[in-house]
Amino acid sequence: MPRIKIGLSMLYCLGKPFNKMVQHLATVKTPYVEVIDDGLHTLDKKRVSTLKEAGKLHSIKYTVHAPFADINIASPSKPILNASLKRLRQSMAYANTLNAQLWIFHPGAKTGISMFYPGEDWKQNIEGIRELHKTAEEYGLNIAIENLPEKYGFLMKQPEDFQKFYKETGLNDVGIVLDVGHANLEGQTESFLRKLPDKIVHMHVSDNMGEHDQHLGVGYGKINWQRFAETLREIAYDKTVIVESTEHVEESLQKLRQLLA
Repeated sequence: MPRIKIGLSMLYCLGKPFNKMVQHLATVKTPYVEVIDDGLHTLDKKRVSTLKEAGKLHSIKYTVHAPFADINIASPSKPILNASLKRLRQSMAYANTLNAQLWIFHPGAKTGISMFYPGEDWKQNIEGIRELHKTAEEYGLNIAIENLPEKYGFLMKQPEDFQKFYKETGLNDVGIVLDVGHANLEGQTESFLRKLPDKIVHMHVSDNMGEHDQHLGVGYGKINWQRFAETLREIAYDKTVIVESTEHVEESLQKLRQLLA
């Protein structure tokens, strides 16, 4: 089986001050780290400089998760849409300065007026992604969209949504971040891996009981991790798998290493 790169998201530190998160970077047992550009960890020039120094000191390769709080690239409100895109472009600039391996963002979501304008939120979602792709090309930045559950109102939740996106846009250099926890809520993990193996460039893994996005440690929910590992072997997946649990973090890293060895 190709060697998979197992890494860690700093999501479990998001409730702690930025400097505390940076201190954790000295103890993470992987060179692949994902930082969250949101909340207490919102990036700025000084913080990017701090992360770069920590990266050099600890031989870390970063990926950046774009801001997601109150962000909607499918918003029908032009002021909110413009603010969302501005905030995301700023995040891309910081990711570029950080020499991030990948910038991960969320698709658009439905709103309270979506039912009155059928299909318009999808059109705006596509236009928003086009705008972000254009900025990514200017930076030479690799970007990828994360699958989000339908129950939370997001527009790209199943393999068919991504297939439709590629067919309509031809943006084949925009990858997919398969969030296994999200896919489990839709019963779509196996389907994503089978239908879009060449598009999946990155993964987030955490466990849940199948009802809510709980970000449990690997093995503390109902996901069949043995089957997941077997499928990765069958499709010869050789990219990054990032632990996005908020508890049992080190244990989750160890379990993944054993499963994917």
